[in-house]
Amino acid sequence: MTTIGSAAATGGGSTTGGKSTTGGAAATSGGTSTGGISEPPTVLSSTPVSGATAVSLNASVSATFSEAMDPAMITTTTFKLISGTPAVAVPGTVIYASSKAAFWPTNQLASNTVFTATITSGAKSAAGLALATSHEWTFTTGTTVAAGVPVDLGTAGQYVILTETGISTVVPSTITGDLGINPYAASAITGFSLMLGAGAAFSTSAQVTGKVYAPGYADPTHANLITATGDMGTAFTAAAGRAPDVTELGAGDISGLTLPAGVYSWSTGLLLATDVTLTGSATDVWIFQIAQTLTVSDGVILHLKGGALAQNVFWQVSGGATLGTTVEFDGIILGQTLIAMKTGASITGRLLAQAAVTLDTDTIVAPVAP
Repeated sequence: MTTIGSAAATGGGSTTGGKSTTGGAAATSGGTSTGGISEPPTVLSSTPVSGATAVSLNASVSATFSEAMDPAMITTTTFKLISGTPAVAVPGTVIYASSKAAFWPTNQLASNTVFTATITSGAKSAAGLALATSHEWTFTTGTTVAAGVPVDLGTAGQYVILTETGISTVVPSTITGDLGINPYAASAITGFSLMLGAGAAFSTSAQVTGKVYAPGYADPTHANLITATGDMGTAFTAAAGRAPDVTELGAGDISGLTLPAGVYSWSTGLLLATDVTLTGSATDVWIFQIAQTLTVSDGVILHLKGGALAQNVFWQVSGGATLGTTVEFDGIILGQTLIAMKTGASITGRLLAQAAVTLDTDTIVAPVAP
């Protein structure tokens, strides 16, 4: 499975180690050129370090290339992780962006086990040039789990609300941060009384402390929105691809619970019928993988304790996400469908929806790093 985006790797650190089998000169997206002859791309570095030991069980595996690659050719077919004799393939998700590919295992890696990662010659540059030969490296896991890594939002992280099909509000909502929509036009942003100057790259609204971007505005708005909505989809896939620490907690009902940092996964919907507390430090990360809907009942408060930050809380929701009336919520909602906030709800975070966002006299504030 391949998407266009980015993901940070854990465990081992970056190095130029590994059995690189081609040259190492940096290249442009058109391929390295020497005397007019294009050269194939190379793997400049990989993580974990080749030969590394005690690699964390929730590590990702990554490779950085000498030039931009064709994302369609960076997949689990060309980026493989195996272990054992006979070799068994490790299932996972590949995320590619900015000349870097990361393989995120579907489950935590087995402890005290040797793994071999391979980038095959099927991987091609954006110019269509393949690796001359495969690049292979090995590492050995330990027994520990490393601290979580936030989901990379890419340029989607520049928006407090970003959607593909529409943003509507019942007046007045209060929004702090920028809004964006693509590919639907500004006409799909309703209830905001948008004001657009002649030749402007963004519009404004009395309800928004920030800027509103839509296709049809002056350059480079549309190009930026295409990138941002692509990054939004990548972030959704990246969040879904993390190996879970806990599965099916509470059979999909975490009402009243206090949760430490980690990756939580449900094959069902998720319900918060009463207050929930997330407790941890400012560097801790929570990722909630929800295969169906997210429902937060009226009046529920999500409490962050111990220094936990909203920007480190990710709700990856494959169904609709609904925040009930007067809910007080935190985190980045990565929604594959509708995100709906009911009357008087508030969130410190971001609403990133591959469909629409609907508001009803709500308050949305972009999280600010300390």
